[in-house]
Amino acid sequence: MGMVRQRMTGKERREQLISIGRQVFAERGFEGASVEEIAARAAVSKPVVYEHFGGKEGLYAVVVDREMLRLEQIITQALSQGRSRVRIEQAVIALLTYVEEETDGFLILVRDLVPGQDQSYATLLNTAVGQVSHILGRSFENQGLDPEVAILYGQALVGMVSMTAQWWLDERQPAKEVVAAHIVNLCWNGLAGMKSHPTLSDEVTAQLEEKK
Repeated sequence: MGMVRQRMTGKERREQLISIGRQVFAERGFEGASVEEIAARAAVSKPVVYEHFGGKEGLYAVVVDREMLRLEQIITQALSQGRSRVRIEQAVIALLTYVEEETDGFLILVRDLVPGQDQSYATLLNTAVGQVSHILGRSFENQGLDPEVAILYGQALVGMVSMTAQWWLDERQPAKEVVAAHIVNLCWNGLAGMKSHPTLSDEVTAQLEEKK
């Protein structure tokens, strides 16, 4: 006799539907995704999806909220310690690693906001801007520069990193370490002081080696 497969608990079923919903939303977008397909992939009936989430919108909201929280924690942790340049490097590497390892999640976040959804990738970027601006403000003060304009530079830096990450989502070349080194080359050295072969700091390079 074969083993009888145990029924999923309500919590296990919910987690399964969230995982499958994440895949379908990444592949098809919110408009292209359907409760029918999500239910079919989970091998359940449509009412089960409605029972847990009230519909496609409810499931999408949970998926987006989870991705937002995950990426915000990753970026916040990266920006929390080290010298100013190291923090920026860590944050760029963290975002590119998320794009690389959690591609479905990133695809969902960078798509257009669904009506009624109050969380978005733009919201997360605004949080990052605040954190980066705080770091830059202290750096500016130490250099005798006006800390009041740090918010402007924070917007420019986060925007540059975000747009590059979206481009790299499709390209995947060159390697993320090279992409990060060039981004930091521009934002740290400026166009007038660009290095022809930029590298990451020793601290961040060591962190990457430890993770291999």
